[in-house]
Amino acid sequence: MKIELTGKTAIVTGSGQGIGFAIGKRLAEAGAAVVLHDRTEERTAQAAERLRSLVPGASVTGVAADLATAAGAEALGRAVERTDILVNSLGVFNPKPFLEIEDADWMRTFEINVMSGVRMSRRYLPGMIKANWGRIIFMSSESAFQIPPEMVHYGMTKLAVLAVSRGLAELCAGTGVTVNSVLPGPTASEGVMDFVYKLNPGSTRTREELLDEFVRQDRPTSILRRATTPEEVANMVVYLCSPLASATTGAAVSVDGGTRRSIA
Repeated sequence: MKIELTGKTAIVTGSGQGIGFAIGKRLAEAGAAVVLHDRTEERTAQAAERLRSLVPGASVTGVAADLATAAGAEALGRAVERTDILVNSLGVFNPKPFLEIEDADWMRTFEINVMSGVRMSRRYLPGMIKANWGRIIFMSSESAFQIPPEMVHYGMTKLAVLAVSRGLAELCAGTGVTVNSVLPGPTASEGVMDFVYKLNPGSTRTREELLDEFVRQDRPTSILRRATTPEEVANMVVYLCSPLASATTGAAVSVDGGTRRSIA
């Protein structure tokens, strides 16, 4: 099965590293012209240069913007007039006891994890509908269904993302535009591995070993018994972005190693 996206433009938010960067790489390998995004000019430029080196000949553009704000979303919209594919990958997490989560924490997490995708979708969806083809992907999490007690505000935003995604899919009924969510489990991204490493100061084990132990101990329902990789998540996202997934819309697709105990 070959995924071919030549002639398509794809925006991946939050793609300076981790899952977002892996998605950008896979899209570039499939032939899409990729727009990478991060909050700062430096990280965006570094990510774009790295992708060009990994996928020689790829069309790669970098746009820096703070998508936690309406002004940042407007700036990205001015820089990239239209897109065929929008992957709302931007997200943050910050473990914190519920009683210590202040209003500012709730609002910041919601602005980044939910409103960035709302703003980007509102900007690019009309063009997709007019062209009668488009793909919008929202990055949710298994935490949307298994709310982590150490990150209630994070779980809330990931559940909200599912509602937005399904609603937009319904809005696009009868068109060539599909909207789906992807739900990773614990993933070996730079941010997650650093977080787990900080929980084990002085350990001589690698970040990968510590993360796999975290999965076994803190996500004991995992069938995979290890963290997924950003590339494994990216593979699913790129499939959903392709013409091959034309009958999949309004779905919440898990790439969590079977962490969520459910058959649906």
